[in-house]
Amino acid sequence: MASSMLGRTAVISGGARGIGRAIAERFARNGAKIIILDLDRDAVAETAEEIAEASGSDALGIGCDVANRDSVEAAMEAGNARYGSIDILVNNAGVTRDNLIHKMPDEDWDLVMSVHLKGTFLCTSVAQRYMVANKYGKIVNISSTSSLGNRGQLNYSTAKAGLQGFTRTLALELGRFNINVNCIAPGFIDTEMTRATAERLGFTPEEYKAKRAENIAIRRVGVPEDVANLASFLCDDEASYVNGQIIYLSGGPETRR
Repeated sequence: MASSMLGRTAVISGGARGIGRAIAERFARNGAKIIILDLDRDAVAETAEEIAEASGSDALGIGCDVANRDSVEAAMEAGNARYGSIDILVNNAGVTRDNLIHKMPDEDWDLVMSVHLKGTFLCTSVAQRYMVANKYGKIVNISSTSSLGNRGQLNYSTAKAGLQGFTRTLALELGRFNINVNCIAPGFIDTEMTRATAERLGFTPEEYKAKRAENIAIRRVGVPEDVANLASFLCDDEASYVNGQIIYLSGGPETRR
């Protein structure tokens, strides 16, 4: 059966690499027209070109600062002008600036809040106008298991927890317009970011993944495609009764001692 994403327009923020790129690739294979937003203009243009060539779907890469309203407005306007609608939004853009509270400078707190929370607010604020007008939309916010608490990630954990409250409230506001809003909270996913963490801690990426997998019920770490697969389901009309949910994607029940 063909995906209901066929012919829809999907916007993915932070889509030049990692989880965002995997989501863009999966949506393109589903037949969606892809708009990738990323601060790295060169990387996002290259990613869009590669996805279009591999999938046969149209893909547009736009350099965008998600924490700047003018930048977001311009990006959404360009996407809508090209494809005629904004149907799907995945708020994936994010940064980390890890530290303990007594070592964390104000600017690292502000940056993480700005990208994760303000960026998600701005992208959603603009995209929902197009969705409400068309009485159709799918929004997925990318949180993290760090939202449950993670030492040394006070700013990141707080921002990711905030996205969960944002999701639940937005689902209540937009549901009447046939817009579904849900949230994925991944656990350990093998990306450039986690590989950099491994090196910072003195491990090779493979050693670090093996160490982390010991505490995961299915005994493997996640990959970006795992997140993309779940996002694909949530943005399909088969999930039209799923709304305001936080789904932990971590290889097992997620708990904090």
